[in-house]
Amino acid sequence: MIRTAFLALSALLVLALPARAADDGIATLTLRANVTVTSDVVRVGDLIDNAGSAALIPVYRSPDLGTTGALPVAQVLSVLRAKQVIGVMTGDIKEVQVTRLARTLASKDLENAVASALERRFGLGDAANIIVTFDRGLADMRLDASNTGALQAVATRYDARGGRFDIAFEINNDSNPAPTKLRLTGTAIETVEVAVLTRDIDRSEMLKSSDVALERRPKAEVAGEPAPRERAVGMQLRRPMRAGTPIRVADIAKPEFVSRDQSVTVIYQVPGIYLTTRGKAIEAGAEGDTVSVINLQTKRTLTGVVTGRGQVTVQGASQSAPMAPAVEQTSSLKRDEAPAPVDTAALLRNLVQPPASPGQIAEVQIPQARVSQAQAK
Repeated sequence: MIRTAFLALSALLVLALPARAADDGIATLTLRANVTVTSDVVRVGDLIDNAGSAALIPVYRSPDLGTTGALPVAQVLSVLRAKQVIGVMTGDIKEVQVTRLARTLASKDLENAVASALERRFGLGDAANIIVTFDRGLADMRLDASNTGALQAVATRYDARGGRFDIAFEINNDSNPAPTKLRLTGTAIETVEVAVLTRDIDRSEMLKSSDVALERRPKAEVAGEPAPRERAVGMQLRRPMRAGTPIRVADIAKPEFVSRDQSVTVIYQVPGIYLTTRGKAIEAGAEGDTVSVINLQTKRTLTGVVTGRGQVTVQGASQSAPMAPAVEQTSSLKRDEAPAPVDTAALLRNLVQPPASPGQIAEVQIPQARVSQAQAK
């Protein structure tokens, strides 16, 4: 009787082995210390090697997407016994780590997908200039790892007045013929990179590098053409502006080196002779501008080019080289050259008398008493 009962129990144990199929033969059932799963359930075949036909039996619910859970070995063996899986070799394993794989869509990736769906549509520009904000502060999104397809926009709605978007996306799924559907809502605003003032600036100040910073602003807030930062530095504002104000091309101009009614140095130079006198500017001008000035001694109007701060150079008929910046406040002669002899009388007649023809220098008037012939070294 005892022998018969022992044989019957042995037969039941053989049938209860996790291999569960005679054609699997006798195999060692080994518990795994680290398990990765892609579905929402953990099966016997995920936990042990050589599970045979018992591999598909579900035993646990998987951890959340992209997370890892730990199971004590004693608890795992108890659950396996309840599923009639016994004789599992555990070795020195104390717990089993179960990780559920996932596909993570970072919030930045979702923003880029929305911007790409709106690019050059609904009156918007490039995707790189579109700032996306999701409703309820959408964070990173985790999907089942089987969602391996690209994020494709299948329906797009946008309200240009309020910047609201409502976009439906689909992602192909390896384990399901039907794609996974996503719906994203929020606001999308086109922006431009503009130079803004870092402090209050008066009209007369020249912009320094520290006065200008780059920021992104909604395009609707910037009327006119934005001024590039490199173009704004070194320029002068046409009007006083507050800190944080975007700088437009229309807001800047070359700095005025000469102001209207300003006392200026008038320069006349020909080879061998360098003359200066005082004058008053009739109009304002930046470097390189042509302005009119009054010779304060002759009271005649001259036309010259602004070549420095408070400095106007009158172009001489015989001048062959660019004018040198004036450093003197009274008439003077260059003494570091050895010019050819100059007909001083003829030169003076040209400076103080009206010209005989338009080809002569009509405007230049230099006091005769302050001119002398250059001496050769």
